Amino acid sequence: MKGFCFQNPENGFSFKHHLFSQYMLKIYQATESQLIEVQKIAQITWPHTFKDILTSSQIEYMMDWMYSLESLNSQVKDKNHVFLLAEENEKYIGYCSYELNCANSGKVKIHKIYLLPDVQGQGVGKRLISEVEKIAKANLFDAIYLNVNRFNNQALQAYLALGFYEAKREVIALENGFVMDDIVMEKKI
Repeated sequence: MKGFCFQNPENGFSFKHHLFSQYMLKIYQATESQLIEVQKIAQITWPHTFKDILTSSQIEYMMDWMYSLESLNSQVKDKNHVFLLAEENEKYIGYCSYELNCANSGKVKIHKIYLLPDVQGQGVGKRLISEVEKIAKANLFDAIYLNVNRFNNQALQAYLALGFYEAKREVIALENGFVMDDIVMEKKI
C-alpha cells in the first residue's frame, strides 16, 4: 500500500495517508439492524481511547449509558441522531453520529466519532467529518460542532488540523459522580 505521512512540527500531530484505503472506503447511513456494528466498534475503541483518561468504571458506565442497543435505538428514534458507518474491505472500521440543528443551535452536532485503533490517522475520520459537512451544507447549516474530552490530545490535535477551533469548555455532571470534562470544538463550513 503506497502512501505518505505528514507531521506538523509545531504540534507533533501526524497524519498517515494511504492511497489504497481511500478508494475502498464506503460511508453510508446505518440501518437499525446495523447499530450492533456501532456497538461492536465502540466496545473496542472506547477502552483503547480512554484507558489513560477515564477510570474503567466510568468507561463501563458510559458504554452502558450510550452504547446499549436500547440506547442506540433511542438516539436514532427519539433524538434524531443519524449514524454513519465507515466500511473498508467488507469490514466496519468506524462510525459517527450527527444531529441537524441540535438544541435549536442552527448548527449540526457530531455526537460521536470513533475509529478502530488500527485505522486511526489514515483519513477515515476526515472522510466521516467531510460527509457530515456535505449533509450540513445541503441542509443550509454553516457550522458543525462536537465535544471532545479535554485530555484526549490525539483527537484535539486531529480536530485542530481539520479546521475546528475551541468554542468553549464545559463540565457535564453524570450519575455516580462521573463528569464529562469537554472542550466544545466548532468548524465553520
